[in-house]
Amino acid sequence: MNIWNNLPKPFLILAPMEGVTDIAFRQVIAHAGRPDLFFTEFTNVSSYASEKGRHNALERLEIAPSDSPIIAQIWGKNPEHFAEISSALESLGFSGIDLNFGCPDKNVNRTGGGAAMIKTPELAVECYRNARSHTALPVSIKTRLGWSQPEEFREWLPVLLHEHPAALTVHLRTKKEMSKVPAHYELIPEIVELRNQISPDTKLIINGDIKDRAHALELHTKYPEVDGFMIGRGVFQNPYCFTDHRPTRAELMELLNLHLDLYEKASSHTLPYEPLKHFFKIYINNFPGASDIRAKLMETHSVAEARAVLGASMIEDNVL
Repeated sequence: MNIWNNLPKPFLILAPMEGVTDIAFRQVIAHAGRPDLFFTEFTNVSSYASEKGRHNALERLEIAPSDSPIIAQIWGKNPEHFAEISSALESLGFSGIDLNFGCPDKNVNRTGGGAAMIKTPELAVECYRNARSHTALPVSIKTRLGWSQPEEFREWLPVLLHEHPAALTVHLRTKKEMSKVPAHYELIPEIVELRNQISPDTKLIINGDIKDRAHALELHTKYPEVDGFMIGRGVFQNPYCFTDHRPTRAELMELLNLHLDLYEKASSHTLPYEPLKHFFKIYINNFPGASDIRAKLMETHSVAEARAVLGASMIEDNVL
C-alpha cells in the first residue's frame, strides 16, 4: 500500500528536525494533535552500514505505536549504503522512505550529503535509484530550491521529478538562504507546473514558514494543486499547530510534563540532560512570566529539578 495515496488533501506533516523530532517529541505532538504523517530525524546511511554505527542508527529509527504512519528520512552520499538501509526499513515498521537532499547543515554538506546533493545531481539520482530498487516502500525526496540562487529549481527539480518519486517536498529557500529570508511562495505556481508536466503522480509538498493548520489551509485555497504542507518551526510557537486548538498555560505545562516522562522512559538514564533544554521554549512561551520560568529551567541539571521548578511555578500562580 502506498501511504501517499491514502492521505487527505491537503495533508499535514511534521518536518524532520535534527535534535527535535525524536521518538519522545513525536509522542508529545501525537498527544496534542498529530499530523497526517510523521518523519523521523535524519539517519546517516553510512552509519547504518557500519558495524560501529548501526546501533546508533537503529536508535534513531525507533518508533512508537502513535507514530504510525511514519516515514524514515535518510541521508548520505554512498549509493550502496542507501540500498542497504532501504532494504531493512520496511521490516522496522515504516510506511515509506524519504531521501534528504536539502539539509543545510555545514557538517552534513561537507561530507557531500543533504543540500550538497544539489551540486551533484548525477550522484543524487544514483542514490535515489539504489534506494528505490531495494525496497517495496514508496520513496520520496525532500530538498530545497537550490544551493545559492532560487532560480536553480528550474534545473534541479526536473532532475528529481524525472525519477518519479512518490512525493517531493520543496523547502522554498536555498541552502545559502537558510531561514534568513521569507519562503518564496511566489514560485509555487511554477513548481506545480513542473510537477504536472514531468511527474503528475508525484505528491507535491511545500515547506517553509508555514505556521499551523489554518495557515496551511489558507495556502491550499490559493494553491489548490499542492498536495500537502510541512510544518517545521511553527511547532515551536504552538505544539498544537496541527489542530485549531489554542492551548492554555495548564495544557502546555501538561505537555512538558509528558515530555519529561517520555524522556525518562526513553533515556533509561543514559541520555544527556542538556539537549532536553532545547524543548523548554516550545512549552514555556507566550504567557505572562514565561521567560522567568524558562530561565530557571535552563539552570536545572536533571528532570527532578525541572519538575520542581514547574511545580513551584504552578502553585505560585494557582494553576493547580
